[in-house]
Amino acid sequence: MDLKINASFLPHSSPDESLEFFRDVLGFEVRNDVGYEGMRWITVGPASQPDTNIVLHPPAATPGLTEDERRMLLELMAKGTYFGVNLATTDVDGTFDTLQGRGAEVIQEPMDQPYGVRDCAFRDPAGNELRIQQAG
Repeated sequence: MDLKINASFLPHSSPDESLEFFRDVLGFEVRNDVGYEGMRWITVGPASQPDTNIVLHPPAATPGLTEDERRMLLELMAKGTYFGVNLATTDVDGTFDTLQGRGAEVIQEPMDQPYGVRDCAFRDPAGNELRIQQAG
C-alpha cells in the first residue's frame, strides 16, 4: 500500500486574511480558490511540495452543523484550540525571525523541547496554531 498525505484542512474566519497570511507571510502557493454560496475554500501549499495541500475552509460549511455547534467552533477557533498544523524547516531560528518580521503572531519563540525537537509556534488569523519544527 502506498499512501501519501494529499490535503489537510484548517478552518478560516476570514478567507482574505487567511489567504494573505498563507501566501504573503508563509510564502505558500495558492493552488485553488473556490467560492460557493457566499463561502470560500482556498488551497495552499509550499512550492517544494506540489502534492501536499492545506485547504482553508469555512467552518460553517460542515453539513448538519447546528447554530450552537457553529458558535462553539468559532469560540474554539478564537481561543486557538480548535485546529493546528505542524510544519518543518531546516532553520527554525531563521524561519522564526522571518515570520516574526512579517508580522506573524508569535505563540512560542524557538526552544529545545524535552521530546527531542527544536520548534516555535505562531497563530494564523483564524487562531489556528502553526508549530514549526527543525527538520533533522
